[in-house]
Amino acid sequence: MSAIIVLFVVFTILCLLRVPIAVSLGLSSIVALFMVDFTLYTVGLKMFNALNSATLMAIPGFVFAGVIMSKGGISFHLIEALKSWVGHFRGGLAVVTILACMIFAAISGSSPATAAAIGGIMIPAMVKAGYSKRYSMGLVAAAGTLGILIPPSIPLIIYATVAEASVGKLFAAGIIPGLLLTSLLLCSAIFHARRHNYGRLEKVPFQLRWKKTYKAIWGFLLPVFILGGIYSGAVTPTEAAFVSCLYGLIVSIFIYKEMNFNKFREVLKESINITAMIFLVIASAMVFGMFLTTEQVPQIFAQWIEASAANKWIFIIGVNLMFFLLGMFLEATAIILITLPILLPVLVLFDINIIHFAIIMTINMELAMITPPVGLNLFVVSGITKEKIGEVIRGVVPFYLLMVAALILVIIFPEISLLFAE
Repeated sequence: MSAIIVLFVVFTILCLLRVPIAVSLGLSSIVALFMVDFTLYTVGLKMFNALNSATLMAIPGFVFAGVIMSKGGISFHLIEALKSWVGHFRGGLAVVTILACMIFAAISGSSPATAAAIGGIMIPAMVKAGYSKRYSMGLVAAAGTLGILIPPSIPLIIYATVAEASVGKLFAAGIIPGLLLTSLLLCSAIFHARRHNYGRLEKVPFQLRWKKTYKAIWGFLLPVFILGGIYSGAVTPTEAAFVSCLYGLIVSIFIYKEMNFNKFREVLKESINITAMIFLVIASAMVFGMFLTTEQVPQIFAQWIEASAANKWIFIIGVNLMFFLLGMFLEATAIILITLPILLPVLVLFDINIIHFAIIMTINMELAMITPPVGLNLFVVSGITKEKIGEVIRGVVPFYLLMVAALILVIIFPEISLLFAE
C-alpha cells in the first residue's frame, strides 16, 4: 500500500510541475517499482516489449497520412469542393467544417491533427462570413474529436492491443456512432446558423462545382481505399495505414504538386513528434500497468466493484464519471492504458461487451479532448487563432452537451455500436 501512495504522490507532484504526462507516469512507476524490488533492466524490457507490437505499427502510418493530407493540399481541395456545394446555404460553412472533419477523421485517426488541419482553413473563413469567432472555435474543437471515433482511430488501435480485441471489429463499431455524432453536430450547426442569421457564401455555378469536386476526388477516395481495404480483407489495418501514406505522397507530389523537399521535412518532423509522444505514453503506461499487476490492484478493484456496484448500470455511470475526472488531467492514450487493464475483469463480471465498451470509452476520450484544463483540442484551436483558452472553452460548451447526449444514446442502445461489429 505504501508503494501505491508513493506512486500517486510522485505522479501528482510531477504533473503539478508541468512535467509531460508520459515522463511523470514513467518516473513515478519506476520509483514505486523499486520499492517492491524491481530492477531497471526489467523496466526497460517491459517498455520495449510494450512497443513491440504489429498492431501499434498502424499508429505512425495513420499519423503520417494525416499530416501529408494536411500539408500536401489534399485537405484544402476537399474543403474547397465541399464549400462549392453547400457553402451558399445558411449554415453552409459550419456544415463544411463538420463534413471536412469527418472525412479527415477517416484518414488521420487523431483528434488534434483533425482540429489543426481543418481549423487553420475554416475558422478564418467562418469569421469572414459572419460567424462569431467563439462559435467557430468551439465548432472546430468539437468536430475535431471525430478523429478518434470514426475509423481508423488511434485510441481504438491501442484499446485493441490492451484488450486483445479485433481492430477490424472495433473500427466497424465506430462507424454508426461516428455518423450519429456527425448528424447531431450538423443539425445543431444548421439550427444555430439560422437562429443567428450567420452568413453564407456566394452560390457557385454547377460547372465550377464539378471542377472543384473532380480536383478533390483523390482526397474523397482515400477513406474509401483505407476502410474498403480493411473490411474487404485485402489489407490489415497496419498495411492500410502505410498504403494510405504512399497514396497521399503520390497525390501530393504528382497530382497537386504541393509537396516539395522542405514540406516533406516538415511532414516527417511533425509525424515523428506526434508518434514519439504517443509511443512514450504507451511505454510508460505499460510500466505503470506492471506495477498495478504486481500489487494486484486490478483484482482488488474488481472485488470492490463486485461488492459495491449493485448492477452494471451503476458500474457504467461510475466509470463514466471516472473518465470525466481523468479527462480533465490526462491525455486519451494515457487514460486507456491506465484504466483498461483494471476494468477488463469487471467487464467480464458484469457481462459487458468489450466492443460496446470500447465505443463508450472512446466517446469519453472525445469529451476529454475538449475538457479543461488539459483538453488537447482546446489548445490546438487556441494556438491556431491566438485566442485565450477561456474563449475556446466558452465556445465549446454547447457542443459538449451535444456529445454527452450522443454518449447517453450509445450507452442505452448498444446496437448503435454493435450493428456492424458482430
